[in-house]
Formats: sequence, C-alpha cells, structure tokens
Amino acid sequence: MSKATKLLTATCALLLATVGACAQSNRADTSAADGTSSSEQAPKVLWVGDSVAAQLAKPLTAAAEASELPFKSIAAAGGGNVSGREKLTQSTFQRLNKALDSYNPDVVTYQVSTYDWGTEKEQRAAYEKLLRTVADSGAKLAIVTMPPIKPDDFYKDHMDELERTTRLVEEVAAGSDDEAVVFDSAQVWGEEFQKKRDGELYRKSDGIHTCPQGAAQFTDWLLGELAEQFGGITAANPESWANAGWSGDSKFEGCQTGA
Repeated sequence: MSKATKLLTATCALLLATVGACAQSNRADTSAADGTSSSEQAPKVLWVGDSVAAQLAKPLTAAAEASELPFKSIAAAGGGNVSGREKLTQSTFQRLNKALDSYNPDVVTYQVSTYDWGTEKEQRAAYEKLLRTVADSGAKLAIVTMPPIKPDDFYKDHMDELERTTRLVEEVAAGSDDEAVVFDSAQVWGEEFQKKRDGELYRKSDGIHTCPQGAAQFTDWLLGELAEQFGGITAANPESWANAGWSGDSKFEGCQTGA
C-alpha cells in the first residue's frame, strides 16, 4: 500500500467515525422536527455554485445516491456566481436556465459564491433575479451561505461585499412569500475561517477551499437541512457514502498531507 493510499484510508476512517456520530444526532433531530417518512417522494435537487460548491458536490453526489435522492450539480470552478464578474454571471444563469428546463428540479440549492461581488444594490438585484428565475420554474430556492474565507490579494478588496451577502440573501428570502429559505453554513464552518475545527482538518491552506473532513460534515448537515425544510428525504447513514472514493478526487489534492 502506497503512502498516499495509507493517508487516504486513514482520512476515510476518520470521516466515517466523526461524521457518523453527528449524523445520528442530526437525523434524530430532523425526524422529530418535521415528522417526515420514507413514503414521501424525495424532491429533485439542483446544486449551484462556484469551485467550492464543485468540491462539495463530490460527497453530496455520493450521499444523495445512497439516500435515493435525485441530485444534479451544475457547480463550476472559476464561475458559478450570480453577482459581479458579468461574463461568469451570464454563464451561471445560462446553465441554470438550461438545467431548469431539462432537469426540472423541485429545489434549487445555491451556495453563495466568493465571486458574488458588486454594490449592495447590484448584489440584491442578483439574488432577486435568482429567486425569480427559480420561482418561475416552479421550484423552491434554498440559499446556502458561503464558507468564511481567509482573503488573499485576489479577494482582499472585496471582503466588505462578501461579508454582506448573508444579510442580503436573508432579506431576499424573507420577502419571498416562502419561495426561498436560507441555510447558514456557519453551523459547519464557524463564523471565521478555521483550517481545523475540533482538531480535524476542514479547510485548505489557500483560505478558500475545503478538505474531505469538512466536506463530509457539510454534506451530512445539508441533507439534514433539506430534509427538515422540504421533507421526503431519508438521509443514508454516512457509512454508506463516506468511503465511496470521492475524498480521493483531485479537487481535494493536498488535504491528506495537511493541505
């Protein structure tokens, strides 16, 4: 067995142990809160976002398959935003409209992008456009707040813009007549960037991206949020998806050696 394989095996074992412990608690809370049963039809979920969301799509896809949850990702590296950087924004809405027509999701889950730049007016208009686009298709919108980042030179001039995105999406959702909901991912990542949480490696040293441990915890959390909000979802035990091979994807390169 190679050194890389040993490291990956150890990582997967850790994923299974720590995620499994919190999954049992999360699912117990969910079933008590919404009273859903496996007889309800699972919603079709579309996942939208940037390169961070594209990473998270790996365990989400594995967990959705294990949970018999219809799931499709159109998250894109180097894009995926709905505000700022006009060409990228246009591409996001083009892909979204195409997926709304071809996939016909019940729930569109958008993770706020680290590229969602602009004035407050521009950002609000972008989230309102996202809401209208999704609602007009007959789907519900779930907005997931972005993981906090450690800004480099590329981001440092945009932090004020990014820091107000949570407030703006909450305001847009509040005025949506129940067409939108916001899931605050700080429950997983914390309020500020932390490379490690509870002694485990959650984020990469680049200050932006995630590592398998954090991605797995996020996946378990998000499935619980979707189940509580929309019903029809019986989240599979992490034993069925934590070791499904996604943690070895190139998107998580470096995490097994400390990111």
